[in-house]
Amino acid sequence: MANKTPDIRMPPSIQNMSGDIRKVGVEIEFAGLSSKQAAQLVAECFGGVVKLGDTPFVFSVEDTKWGDFRIELDTRFVHPEKDLADALEESGLSVNDENVQLVRDMDAQVREWVGKAAAGMVPTEIVSPPMALNELGMFSGLLESLRAHNAKGTDDGLMYSFGVHLNPEVACEDVDYLLAILRAYVLLSDWLRDQIDIDPTRKILPHIDPFPQSFAVKILDSDYAPNLDALIKDYFAMNPTRNRELDMLPLFKHLAPEVLARLTDDERIKARPTFHYRLPNTFLSDPDWSVAQEWNRWVAVEFLAADADNLRHLADRYLAQADGPITERLKEVRLWFKNLTNP
Repeated sequence: MANKTPDIRMPPSIQNMSGDIRKVGVEIEFAGLSSKQAAQLVAECFGGVVKLGDTPFVFSVEDTKWGDFRIELDTRFVHPEKDLADALEESGLSVNDENVQLVRDMDAQVREWVGKAAAGMVPTEIVSPPMALNELGMFSGLLESLRAHNAKGTDDGLMYSFGVHLNPEVACEDVDYLLAILRAYVLLSDWLRDQIDIDPTRKILPHIDPFPQSFAVKILDSDYAPNLDALIKDYFAMNPTRNRELDMLPLFKHLAPEVLARLTDDERIKARPTFHYRLPNTFLSDPDWSVAQEWNRWVAVEFLAADADNLRHLADRYLAQADGPITERLKEVRLWFKNLTNP
């Protein structure tokens, strides 16, 4: 029988800039269930109405108290931005409406076949609307339901490189706060990876690549004090990708879209006032694993960011040991975390 879900640990800054409790969005990847089945489970747990999206593999659960959930088979081939019939119409070729419709019908059928064949390997993804921090425990019911219906997580297959993403709303938009979070994250990255026990396949694939050490050394320097524009430019110069364990690009696009637009035209970057934390596995095979557990690990980043003295101490130790073994840095972080949880 599963243990009780751990209590949701509150971060040092609970409120957003409007004085409301901060929110967090959750994304859960898994296999073994169709997007329709998953949508039905979401509706059972959170209420709302299941509705079919633009393709047979995209569903939404609408009219919940938090907003709309989106559930989809996570593959661009199954639900592309443009279908073949659209491309044919725009090609300038001499084709009649009947031929265009025939291509459209065939294209939809092929994509449906591909989607069904891929459902065992390509993850189904549940994307939640923003929910108050103190409501994250509600995901335990959804995880139990997914397990009961034989959903497969990260460690259920060699190629199941599935993850859980957390999108915590920022407490403020001050550059010093953002820099402190980034500093805390690079200092805790090795510890987080050790605690989570990152799946080997996910380590190999690029989606959760760590920040390069050169970036860590740059931002941990005590003399580094950029304004927002400089922070964004420095970040992108050393991390010109969405594939980071903590992806800051959606937040930067929200804060300074004109700055990011001069650096990249990647339309996949969607502006939002949140951090995009991508590191956790989807450990559905472990009945004790929960979204709350992963959230509490993230909160350690926020506590270190808010602790100026220990942040500086660990940064100095990192810089002094940058070329040394990770084990030495882990000792320092573990001692800090022990003092945090057992004051």
